[in-house]
Amino acid sequence: MLAAGTGAQAATSAMITAPSFLIPELHRPVAEGGYGMSLAEAGVVAAASMTGMMFTLVLWGLVVDRRGERFALLAGLLVTAVGGGVAAVLASPWPMAAALCFAGIGAAATNSASGRVVVGWFPPERRGIAMGIRQTGQPLGVGLAAGTVAVIAHHHGIGPALWVPTAAAVLMAGLVALVVLDPPRPATAAGVRAANPYRADGYLTRIHAASVLLVVPQFLVWTFGLTWLVDDLGWSPGVAGLVVAGTQAAGAAARIGAGWASDLVGSRMRPMRAVAFLAAATMLLLGLAATGAAGSTSMTALAVGLLVVASAVTVADNGLAFTAVAERAGPFWSGRALGLQNTAQHLAAVAVPPVAGLTIAAWGYGAAYALAAALPLLAVAVVPVAGERRIDR
Repeated sequence: MLAAGTGAQAATSAMITAPSFLIPELHRPVAEGGYGMSLAEAGVVAAASMTGMMFTLVLWGLVVDRRGERFALLAGLLVTAVGGGVAAVLASPWPMAAALCFAGIGAAATNSASGRVVVGWFPPERRGIAMGIRQTGQPLGVGLAAGTVAVIAHHHGIGPALWVPTAAAVLMAGLVALVVLDPPRPATAAGVRAANPYRADGYLTRIHAASVLLVVPQFLVWTFGLTWLVDDLGWSPGVAGLVVAGTQAAGAAARIGAGWASDLVGSRMRPMRAVAFLAAATMLLLGLAATGAAGSTSMTALAVGLLVVASAVTVADNGLAFTAVAERAGPFWSGRALGLQNTAQHLAAVAVPPVAGLTIAAWGYGAAYALAAALPLLAVAVVPVAGERRIDR
C-alpha cells in the first residue's frame, strides 16, 4: 500500500507538471512546427492542471473523510486519466487546457488520500519514514515528466507527450484497486460527529502557517535555480538541467531522512524546527555565495553546492508537517486538514515566481536567496513544539 500511495502521488505529480514541459513547443513559432503562443499564453496552459488541483484539495479531503481512502484514490486517478487522455486527443492548446484542468481536479485526490493510507496503516514509530517515502512521489513524478514529455513533444507533438502521465495514472489506478484497503477507524456513536480539531487549539493552524513560510524558499530554488545557472553563471541548459535533476534526488533523500529522524526522536515538530533553522542558514549562505559567484571559480563551486543543499533542506519538512497534521486531526478530519495544508502551500507557491522575479530584476539572484532566508527563520518560532503530543511507540 505504501508503494501504491507513492506511485499514485508520482503519477498525479507527473500530470500536474507535464504541461510546463510543453511550453517550448507551445512557444515555438508556427513556421517551425510549433503553436506560436506567447510565453504568457503558454504559461496559462501550463498552469491549467495546477489550477484544477488547487481549488479542489479541500473538497477531496472531505471525500476522503466521508467515503474513505480507496474510493478517493481510485476516483481521483480515473478522473486524472480521463482528463489527460482527452487532452492528448485534443492536442490543441486552449481545449487541451480545459481538459488538463479537469485532470488536475482528479490529481488533487491523491494528496490527502495517499497520505491517509500511510498514516492509517503504519504504526507511529514507523510512520515518519513511511510518509517520507511517500513524499518522494512528487520528485519521482517531476522526474518522469521532465525526462519524457519535452522530448516526445518535440519529436512527435504535444498530444503523444501527454500519454505518458495518462498511462501512469491508469497503471496506478490498477495497482490501487489490487492492493489498497481503507485503514481501520475507531467506532463512533450513531449521530455523533467527530470534534473539529481546529476549535481545540491553534496547533494545526500553526503547522499550516509554518509550512507556508517554508514553501517559499523551496519554490524559489525550484523555479529560478536553473535560470540562475544559465543566466548568471553562463552554464549550458543541458548541464544546468542535470544539476537540477540531481537536486530532485537530494530532495527525495532529505524527505526520507527527516521522516526517519522524527520516528527516532518521537517528535515531528522538533525535526521540523531544525529543518527550518537549516533552511534559513542555507538560503542566507546561498545568497552570499551567489552574489560573489560571478568570476570566481571557487565561489561558483560553493554556490552550486549550496544550491543542491538548499534544494534538499527546503523540502525536508513536507512529510513531517503532513504526518503531524494527519495525526493531530484524526481519522475523521485529517482529509480536510491535509487539503487545507496543501491549499495554503500552493497559494503561497503561486505568488513566488512573480514576487521573486521582481526581486531578482531589482537586486539580483543573491539578494533574492538571502531575503528568502527570513521566512524559514520566522517559521522556527511558528512551529508548535510546545503543544506536540509524544508519539506513542
